[in-house]
Amino acid sequence: MDKVERDAIQRVLTGDRDAYRVLMERHFHAVHRITFRITGDPEDAEEAAQEAFLRAYSKLASFRMDSTFSTWITRIAMNTALNLVERRNRDLSRHAPRIGEETSSAENVVQFADQSAGPERLLLDHEATTLRQAALAALTPMERTAFTLRHMEEMPIAEIATALNVTGNSAKQAVFRAVAKLRQALAPAAGGRL
Repeated sequence: MDKVERDAIQRVLTGDRDAYRVLMERHFHAVHRITFRITGDPEDAEEAAQEAFLRAYSKLASFRMDSTFSTWITRIAMNTALNLVERRNRDLSRHAPRIGEETSSAENVVQFADQSAGPERLLLDHEATTLRQAALAALTPMERTAFTLRHMEEMPIAEIATALNVTGNSAKQAVFRAVAKLRQALAPAAGGRL
């Protein structure tokens, strides 16, 4: 951990609440990206990221500084996001349509940067995105998190193991299972070439 973060933590612990801003500015983007990849929803990701920083602030005195702050806040964020996903899955009313509500054709619209893409390309891209999201959603929370951290955040296995509070071998196994399940789920879409 660098001196700036160590100093910020010490200042927060001595009562300077504004010093926490240094830690948030350095790590909020990465934490938000991780929570989004776990939740798959921008609003839930924002909620989980904010809650993670609130939890970290309230537990900062228990931070032993034997790891980096980024590893510690990542672990808190992952647990917060996973808990939020589990709560949302239990809340059946969140997924049910409201009585008398008509679905808008604007819902589920995917925007693409390429303005010249034709209707076929847009449809194929939308189908591919839907298949990938469904395949990721079918993974267990541990597998999805391990896969996300390894292949999207490019974290080393040792940091993933620390963040998930498991052994290095368990982290590798979770990544391996996730990749195998994703290959199996996406192989038909790729013509069996995965």
